[in-house]
Amino acid sequence: MLRLRANIRTEELAMTHIAIELPEDIASRLGGNDQLSDVALRALAAQAYRDGHLTHAEVQRVLGLKSRWDTDAFLKQAGAYLDYTEADLDNDLAASRRISPA
Repeated sequence: MLRLRANIRTEELAMTHIAIELPEDIASRLGGNDQLSDVALRALAAQAYRDGHLTHAEVQRVLGLKSRWDTDAFLKQAGAYLDYTEADLDNDLAASRRISPA
């Protein structure tokens, strides 16, 4: 069995380590230890964002991404889209019209 460890990178909190056990043959097909740790951490962050457990800023912090744009690109690639409704769009359009009338 391969024991996979992933570090959750945070600025204020102590590091938390998690372990995932995989059969060696499957682990070798999925990549090396370092690659698996990164894949697992990214999957965890994306799913936590989808579930509403992490904010955009927290995903950026956990993954050590440098900018909001990098975080947006990661979330889009992971299929973790912003929960933005038609009502949100209407509110944003109304606010925009108030700020800069045509």
